[in-house]
Amino acid sequence: MLLFFVFLSVLVSALTDWYIFAVYCRPLPRKRTHCLCWLPTFLTLLFSLLLVCGEHETMGTVSILLLCVTVPKTVFAVFLLVLRIFPVFRRNMSVTGCVAGAAGLFVLGSTVYGATEGIRHFEVNDVEIYFASLPESFDGYRIVQISDIHSGSWNKDGGALREAVSIINGLDADIVLFTGDIVNSTASELLGTMDILGSIRGRDGVYSVLGNHDYGTYAEWDSPEEEAANLDSLFARETAMGWRLLDNEHVILHRGTDSIALVGVQNSGESPFPDYADLKGAMAGTEGMFTVLMSHDPTHWRREVLPDTDIELTLSGHTHDMQFSILGYSPASHIYPEHNGLYREGGQALYVNAGLGYLLPIRLGAWPEITQITLRRSGD
Repeated sequence: MLLFFVFLSVLVSALTDWYIFAVYCRPLPRKRTHCLCWLPTFLTLLFSLLLVCGEHETMGTVSILLLCVTVPKTVFAVFLLVLRIFPVFRRNMSVTGCVAGAAGLFVLGSTVYGATEGIRHFEVNDVEIYFASLPESFDGYRIVQISDIHSGSWNKDGGALREAVSIINGLDADIVLFTGDIVNSTASELLGTMDILGSIRGRDGVYSVLGNHDYGTYAEWDSPEEEAANLDSLFARETAMGWRLLDNEHVILHRGTDSIALVGVQNSGESPFPDYADLKGAMAGTEGMFTVLMSHDPTHWRREVLPDTDIELTLSGHTHDMQFSILGYSPASHIYPEHNGLYREGGQALYVNAGLGYLLPIRLGAWPEITQITLRRSGD
């Protein structure tokens, strides 16, 4: 996948540079100017080689540099090509260049913002969800959902993550639920974030489940035993943080004489993502109870939750909403039928959190999300 991305970047960069050269540079007499026209392709090739051969810790920065070179230039070339369809622009190439240049600069500025401020543009989404089956004592019960922290991606000073935790604690939730992907690849990433994440508080505690990244399948291991030890370490570190990881199991939450079930399953994804969920086993003993399910991958909702259970509320993450959304559109919609926000079918609901962290260090529109869900009892 990485090699395909690199090949595509170099190919697009070379084609756009060739077009810009043909339109603007070739008529110029100075050969030095001709060389400058091909500078972006040279930089694209350089950053691509660094991305393939460089250290894992630098991949995020190099990826952003690659985007800053290729994407604005591609937008510039596309605007040049499209605007030349219209006679008024074809007759005045300087105006065409200014308009195309403005579009390219806007995209460059957006990319820089997304890579610097966008990744810490924390957004609190308040959601009220009504259920006829909710016990009366839980009317107004407040859940704060967070997801996809990806500990290894945060700056080592932890400033942005501390800011997010401060916002979470400021919501004074009844319970905090984390729906998976606490790391990118290995449990050791938690060493830099345990103190910060361990300070998250909810009156009924902090509960979590595993996501696809938490199993260590994106790292290279010398033996199956080493891989298993990594997962054991992740369990131990979450416990040391004061979190309760629900491993295909449930707990009962009480308010007065009323109670609801909180169920947590291991990741249940479609190929190539792992499917280790045992929903039936996790629910055993919750029959007839109002149930909140934590399941990392939202595709689990349609595959098993809706057809086989009457679980009222499912909480998921995983999609990140592709870390990009403009005017409500995200490419994630082409992959996940439920990719961000609240979905309902009958008396059952799914909320997909866009994630707090990131893999590629950029977010535009799909801002890092903290969700405050208030459960309401309806009169229906």
